Amino acid sequence: MKAIVLGQYEGAQYHPFTSIDHELQSIFEGVMDVECTDDYAVLRDDKLTNYDLFISYTEFSDLEITEEQAQALISYVRGGGGLLVIHNGISLQQNKELEKLIGGRVTGHPEYTSLPIRYIQGSHPIVENLSDFLIDEEPFRYELSPHESTVILAEYEHDDKRWPAAWAHTYGSGRVVNLMPGHHLPSFQVEPARKLIRNSGMWAGGGFVE
Repeated sequence: MKAIVLGQYEGAQYHPFTSIDHELQSIFEGVMDVECTDDYAVLRDDKLTNYDLFISYTEFSDLEITEEQAQALISYVRGGGGLLVIHNGISLQQNKELEKLIGGRVTGHPEYTSLPIRYIQGSHPIVENLSDFLIDEEPFRYELSPHESTVILAEYEHDDKRWPAAWAHTYGSGRVVNLMPGHHLPSFQVEPARKLIRNSGMWAGGGFVE
């Protein structure tokens, strides 16, 4: 299996891709070859077709996603490709059609803090063998626009409320997962979070979930 990750190496104000690229390659070692790039030109039909999974770690910026790039990603997923959105990767929401593809948008976040991640047991194969965990993280809050098949996989607790921390759904013949954890390098070094990323990527890419 093959995946391509899109992030931002230079000039990223909040979520630089440097070193996180290597963590993602390590997470999928042995099950998926992971290529990493900061070139949005990968969002083309003839490029995406080479991969089982597209991972978005794109940064919130003024960079405009063209309509052609948005439609290439939508067509890729609809045709059977996988999409894994990690934390800031939901910045693709600046394109309304991609927001619909992902199934939600970020509306803001409180300050970085320690968060308990609680899985909704029995909800999905991704989380079947995973255990709840604690992680220091930036608690994104979402406005959901769920698909009929959307399943909330996990929630986090903050301000005495539960908020979505992960969800998954099908889209055409493809699969989409959004994960809240992933603010910076330490997020990718927490073993339970690594397992969540690995399972999510394997499911979205159509592979075997361990």
